[in-house]
Amino acid sequence: MTTRRPRVSTDEEREGTFNARPLTLSKWLGIAAILCTGFIHIVEARDAFGEATYKGLLFVGNGVGALVAAFGMYRNQRELGWMLGLLVAGGAFLAYVASRTVGLPGLPAEPDAWFEPMGVASLVCEGLFIILFVVAQNRPTEAPR
Repeated sequence: MTTRRPRVSTDEEREGTFNARPLTLSKWLGIAAILCTGFIHIVEARDAFGEATYKGLLFVGNGVGALVAAFGMYRNQRELGWMLGLLVAGGAFLAYVASRTVGLPGLPAEPDAWFEPMGVASLVCEGLFIILFVVAQNRPTEAPR
């Protein structure tokens, strides 16, 4: 005769605050891409403050937002993770293009800075995140059990 042991769950699962689904490769890549984006902006924030205070604050905000988005993705919280990540990565991507073409408020356009190494690295991370966002949104979600 076999006895069945009760399932032991974590406090988070009992409270319903953590979705215990395993993280997929696309989520791990998304977490890495958004963290890379945030890290680059934190590293470059000092130079950005030298150009304009608001630009430095935006760089720091990008880093903090990326960290929060990565945490949300890890915790399987779609809005906090993927949506905030899209705002962070998409906003940075658009601001980079604007800074090279029409300029940012109070700053002239920098058409010769398109291939700045940290800028290109950031664009690659942001672009990868945006692609992964589209893939994740097109994937069917599991029905609750």
